[in-house]
Amino acid sequence: MRSLSILIFLSLLSTIALGQKTISGVVKDSKSLAAIPGVTISIKGKTTATQTDSNGQFTIEASPTESLQFAILGYESQTVPVASKTVINIFLQSENESLEEVVVIGYGTARKRDLTGSIVQVKGSEIVDRPGTNPIASLQGKVSGLQVTNSGRPGQEPDIRIRGTNSINGVKPLYVVDGLLNDNINFLSPDDVESIEILKDPSSLAIFGIRGANGVIAITTKRAKSGQLNFDFSSRIGFKDVSHRMKLTDATQFKELYDEQRFNQGDAPYDYTHWNANTDWQDQIFRNGILNYNNLSISNATEKNSFRMGIGYSLDQGIINHEKHNQLTLSLNNEVRVTDNFKTGIVVNGYRAQLPQNRDVFGAILAAPIAPIYNDEYGLYHSMPSFQRAQVGNPLTTIEERKNTFVGHNYRIVGNYYAEVEFLKNFSFRTNLAADYGFNQTRGYDGLVSVYNPDMEGTNKAERIGNLLTAVNQEQNKYYKIQTDWLLNYKNSFDKHHVQATAGYTTYMQGFENTTARRTQGDGYEIPNDPRYWYVGIGDAKTHTGNGTGWETRTLSYLARALYNYDGKYLLNTSFRRDGSSAFGKNQKPWQNFFALGLAWVVTQENFMQNQNVINNLKIKGSTAHLGNQDVGSNKYPMWAPMVAGNTAVFGNQIIPAYGPEYIPDTNLHWEVVKAWEAGFELSALNNRLDVEAIYYSKNTEDILVRVPGILGSLPGLSNLGNIRNRGIEASVRWDQVLSDDWKFSIGGNITTISNKVLSLSSKGYDIVDGPSRTTEGYPVGYFWGYVHDGIFQTQADIDQSAKNGLGGGDFKPGDIRYKDIDGDGTITTNDRGMIGNPTPDFFYGLSLSTSYKRFDLNLEFQGVYGNEIMRTWNQNQFATYNFLEDRMGRWNGEGTSNWEPIIHEGRANNRVASTYFIEDGSFLRLRDVTLAYTFPQETLGKLRLKSLRLFANAQNAFTFSNNTGFTPEIGGSATSFGVDKGTYPIPAIYTLGVNLNF
Repeated sequence: MRSLSILIFLSLLSTIALGQKTISGVVKDSKSLAAIPGVTISIKGKTTATQTDSNGQFTIEASPTESLQFAILGYESQTVPVASKTVINIFLQSENESLEEVVVIGYGTARKRDLTGSIVQVKGSEIVDRPGTNPIASLQGKVSGLQVTNSGRPGQEPDIRIRGTNSINGVKPLYVVDGLLNDNINFLSPDDVESIEILKDPSSLAIFGIRGANGVIAITTKRAKSGQLNFDFSSRIGFKDVSHRMKLTDATQFKELYDEQRFNQGDAPYDYTHWNANTDWQDQIFRNGILNYNNLSISNATEKNSFRMGIGYSLDQGIINHEKHNQLTLSLNNEVRVTDNFKTGIVVNGYRAQLPQNRDVFGAILAAPIAPIYNDEYGLYHSMPSFQRAQVGNPLTTIEERKNTFVGHNYRIVGNYYAEVEFLKNFSFRTNLAADYGFNQTRGYDGLVSVYNPDMEGTNKAERIGNLLTAVNQEQNKYYKIQTDWLLNYKNSFDKHHVQATAGYTTYMQGFENTTARRTQGDGYEIPNDPRYWYVGIGDAKTHTGNGTGWETRTLSYLARALYNYDGKYLLNTSFRRDGSSAFGKNQKPWQNFFALGLAWVVTQENFMQNQNVINNLKIKGSTAHLGNQDVGSNKYPMWAPMVAGNTAVFGNQIIPAYGPEYIPDTNLHWEVVKAWEAGFELSALNNRLDVEAIYYSKNTEDILVRVPGILGSLPGLSNLGNIRNRGIEASVRWDQVLSDDWKFSIGGNITTISNKVLSLSSKGYDIVDGPSRTTEGYPVGYFWGYVHDGIFQTQADIDQSAKNGLGGGDFKPGDIRYKDIDGDGTITTNDRGMIGNPTPDFFYGLSLSTSYKRFDLNLEFQGVYGNEIMRTWNQNQFATYNFLEDRMGRWNGEGTSNWEPIIHEGRANNRVASTYFIEDGSFLRLRDVTLAYTFPQETLGKLRLKSLRLFANAQNAFTFSNNTGFTPEIGGSATSFGVDKGTYPIPAIYTLGVNLNF
């Protein structure tokens, strides 16, 4: 009995000493410090295993004598003894700097090590903490070659340009979401994004044919990871603040300048009896807008089935009262592996948005600060002074009196069904059937508005402003896209040869229909300010107008691609696509061919590089391609010109309107072609701590669709005559350093230079004029054209010794701007104009610094632009007296008082012509993003019954260093007019707190 007792005691002692315990920890990327979900943690020699959750956290039961193995594709595996540890944090090192990483390419995926081009992948985890509904907006400053110009408006899509402005007709890149080609991604929530690939190089773009020239952004949505059932919830709440205000004059300064203006003009002093306020209109219209983003997802995966569903809701208030954008998103995907060689699945995304009633800041810039805000006696907003009343209204009248007079909703559903079968060991066949359907509807109401005008005669000081009849505007449109892909894939390795090939065909159909209508009503039968009556078919209309338009296009395409490498040393990428388009008839060129060739040499795979340990990877690469561009504006059928109003004719007592084509198309019209090439290298060194990539790129867009001026009043033509060149250098560098088990950091940066030039248009000297912007042969696209400010005329003697005024309005006078006589003929004429600014920067760049200490992580990102100019137009063409920039306090008011700011005088129109006086420096440096986060330990989470919990604080656009006078130096626009400050909506600073949890 005693022996048995001793045996039991020793057995219990052994169990205690060697028994299992709970091990927890976090797995992160050793360079980006991003949490890695889906890492398999297994006990060595056993089948027991688990996986990290979406925050990289795990728990597992193991004994002190066992070891844990950490493994995931693309990273070097690690084995760690348990011993006495209860917390094990792991930093996985990527295999030769992510060379084994699988990236999305056109109509498939490939290992990054097998590619010859420049594809940059951004993980969804790198942007998910940032405020915003558009995931691409968060890429600003992160990727070389990708220029993102954001807007501060809620729900607004950013202006995206990849490697410059390629065409005068369109610059928007192609989006590919889970294989579906698209032109916008408003249906996506950033929480549902797994990864984003930016395809910039020729070898990866040719496979997209007529849609590849402007670059491609491929997005893969999240899928379920194998393991247990997971619920993930994320929430962010914060506010916006317009921290940077324009420096405008206050009431005292305004009166000083306006009194001086009237004196200069010979006008009597102004009567300020009713105009003695000191109103800061910027303070009056701006507020702290609230934003809130929430997402809940459920996922589970087994060997046979994987399922994920995510639901998101976002609220985004603008910085002006009554601006509000909210949206609801749904993401659903399910994949079933029917047999070992056959799988099928669906991906569905749904979207519903309430559109904001957008307001402008223009009125707050122009309004005189001497005007009161409100009259309590009448219960009306105050009018503006007489000198600007006809052109400028009280900014709050539009915001408050016309609030909630807009109803707009967007609905969209995007679906993709796919099936893939593997056969004959090395072959697979995949079919994708995708569709995108959207429906938008808006209704707007124009009510009757009155203001208090103290200058009105009589006792009634209420004045009706704006429209004198009530009106309703209604618009509905729908669009649809249908895509089918039929793809045969081959993949094989034999001896030292590795081949991956794809061939197939694809079809694409898209269409759009739009209907607009307007009803006006008055004379005692006004339309009520009630959304129930905001339909054009209700009531007896005084006037009733409507319009409608629509189009549909189809393409049929054949494609092929081959990726080959020999012994991992010599790489060949080639692709071909043949596109047929319904935009051209049988007698034109409905079919066009596009192709690419890429070569690379992995130097570090050579024998002579094996006896060194400094350089881990060195790849020298280059590619060339012919790409296509069908983004040529609103007319989807350029061969068939729109009908426009022509000369009318009179037959008897009837006036008969005439219509004719807008232009005469060239019979050989076809899509634009981009001839592109690049060359560069990738380098990883010093045990993969240093990464460098540098690329020289060149893109020539040929056969640009350009209008040909008519001769002697004849119709203009449309032909493929334009040529634009973009070239420059892209470079990125990153350094990662592990200081200890608890502390590591990384620092990185990227820079992109751009040289943009129009090589030819339809004819020598032909200009495309788009507001203050011009596009002309020999200059950059959308450059600014005008006179060169050469000081201020101080005296009449100064004028007598200078070039004469040939601009009209009489002779120059003291206080006027002196312009350079470029042609030297002694007279300032239109021939003295030239390029005075370029909205395309010399280069743009990004900097990042991230560090992790124990459970804290900190990330800082800077973004900047250098060498571009901004054209200020909001105060250029004055038809009234507006508020003044504070700089005008330094105006010329006598000899020697200023050599830059001219005299204040509305009659001196020559001081308002386009010149360098209105050009501003567009360079800036911005602290784009700061994120501080804390991940809770498993010991705490166990008590809360949570798998992971992460809290974070984020500041976006906290500081901007710039020299422009407007709210922001970041100004987008169209292909031929951008960087123009018309009173640009501010980009606010955004501060948020957030939580990510898994349960």
